[in-house]
Amino acid sequence: MTDAPKRTPLYDLHVELGGKMVDFAGWEMPVQYPMGIMGEHKQCRVKAALFDVSHMGQVILRGENVGEKLETLCPQAYAGLKEGKARYGFFTNENGGIMDDLIVSNAGDHYFVVVNAALRHQDIPHMQANLDGVEVTEIFDRALVAVQGPKAEDVVGELCPAARDLKFMETTVAEIDGAECRISRLGYTGEDGYEISIPEADAIRISKLFLAHDDCEPAGLGARDSLRLEAGLCLYGNDIDQSTSPIEASLSWAIQKRRKEEGGFPGAARIQKELAEGPAKKLVGIKPEGRAPARQGVEVQSEGGDTLGTITSGSFGPTVGGPVAMGYVAADHAAPGTKVNLIIRGKAQPAEITALPFVTQNYKR
Repeated sequence: MTDAPKRTPLYDLHVELGGKMVDFAGWEMPVQYPMGIMGEHKQCRVKAALFDVSHMGQVILRGENVGEKLETLCPQAYAGLKEGKARYGFFTNENGGIMDDLIVSNAGDHYFVVVNAALRHQDIPHMQANLDGVEVTEIFDRALVAVQGPKAEDVVGELCPAARDLKFMETTVAEIDGAECRISRLGYTGEDGYEISIPEADAIRISKLFLAHDDCEPAGLGARDSLRLEAGLCLYGNDIDQSTSPIEASLSWAIQKRRKEEGGFPGAARIQKELAEGPAKKLVGIKPEGRAPARQGVEVQSEGGDTLGTITSGSFGPTVGGPVAMGYVAADHAAPGTKVNLIIRGKAQPAEITALPFVTQNYKR
């Protein structure tokens, strides 16, 4: 017997709004609404879209020197993370592979961590076992909602003026319609926006207030995936996993200079070696020349027929107006402009290596 999928605090709202529900990482989640994936994608790029991300794990870390202790598990510089700031990061394993990616925020008297839904069963015990003297508590009584898009500041700011003052990767606690919420200016669409942790009892009411704004519509998992792909953002399990290093995944920007130099995190030897010498393969953008998307698992070949790597994510990019993909290729074929072939249903389809992201990221700096 398998466990029945879990439901987020917004489940009834998804059904009311006509969401098409699917099983995602053990949760019943909307893949799309009546507007459709293309419409929801465009809504987020042009105005604002509301996503339910309550399936993600929300974790509170309390104790002495939490930031320093996190540095024993992550290559990021968390010891000096200022109060009210958030930082993207990842757990690495002893081989320098990525165990999961996450967002860490310094909330003052505690740290607030958001981990991926499918890996909470790994990440939370990992922190409990290795963060000595730190109380690790997963919270289950709050929803997590993302309001994303160029109009997100208006949608959220009309209900919570404090949200307007936040810049990208900043976080605060403020009231929305009488409920105390944690509001963080970040997201995974490439657009400006917020992730808002809301008490469970208030989640549907507040989500409806956001959706009452003329510029805000609901969006599901389908649009979330096409948006993050166009923005060149990795999806755990597709583009990054236990075997890929942050350097192969073009995530060296997420490791601060001090940490690159001093090491002291799992897998540091491999990561420092790849920083110095370059990795054997690299994650790149790939643009098929035809109209057919290249999906995960498609082989990438040189024009001469040599295997170079594999597509890890691919779909139609509504903003780009054609298919887009990401994948790993041999480092000597990773330069933008390199011509390659994608083997789709046994046939070689021409494509080109391109710089990421496919669309400009519109964060409020």
